[in-house]
Amino acid sequence: MTGWAGKTAFITGGASGIGLGMAEAFAQAGMAVTISDIEEAALAAAVAGLAAKGHQVDSLALDVRDLAAFRSAAASVMQRHGRIDILCNNAGVVFERSTADWTDTGWRWLLDVNLMGVVHGLQAFLPAFKAQGFGHIVNTASLTGLLGRADIGQYGSSKFAIVGLSQCMREELAGHGVGVLALCPGMVMTRIMDATRNAPRDVTARLAAAGLSDIPFTPPAPGGPRGVTEAVEVGRMVLDAIVDDVFYVLTDLTWADDIEREQARLRGDIAWLARREAATA
Repeated sequence: MTGWAGKTAFITGGASGIGLGMAEAFAQAGMAVTISDIEEAALAAAVAGLAAKGHQVDSLALDVRDLAAFRSAAASVMQRHGRIDILCNNAGVVFERSTADWTDTGWRWLLDVNLMGVVHGLQAFLPAFKAQGFGHIVNTASLTGLLGRADIGQYGSSKFAIVGLSQCMREELAGHGVGVLALCPGMVMTRIMDATRNAPRDVTARLAAAGLSDIPFTPPAPGGPRGVTEAVEVGRMVLDAIVDDVFYVLTDLTWADDIEREQARLRGDIAWLARREAATA
């Protein structure tokens, strides 16, 4: 991977999970990496942990909901490195309840982080990408952004939106020399299911008032169930996907058959429309 040496990457949600895994993989490849996160203590721990492995990375505290702060971060990266090769819009949260327990507060927080965080990353870095005429943008969606499932409507909606936005940006940026990838991970070793640890006070207050607690979650053990991927391996997949010009970056084949069945349903519905139009012509 010597071709990555000297290139730069900026990763949101980089203090843990997939973001930290991408940071490690990118640093191993020789890139100059900057990670950002809303959790400053976790950010410092991540930098220290990477340093212990021989990787020196920069860090910036960042709340992706804040466009002005994101633009400041982009300016800092460009001032320091003079280029941006990979932007990873990765920060994300889960705040999932059954339909009966949905609240506007929960919806707004989840969409502000998951969707608007990606939008803000694009707004902050697109001028630099277009000016330099190269680079790649990696938007972290999910398998649930390709395959709808019951009881995950809030998270899934945000991830479907990210996939759609990524498709739009892929077309828009094709003429500017900038590639776009939709990272759609399955089960990965992360802490996303207890993301309400970073929720604003009005969200946690509403949770308490409604008698709702965090979602019980036990992270899978390494080498455990089929389909559980180490975060650093996801980072390596992203680099390989960039080289191989892959758009949908899946991390395992566990849900491949379900995705194929959904695609078959779409093809069947297209065929239905064709038959209907032929019958009414």
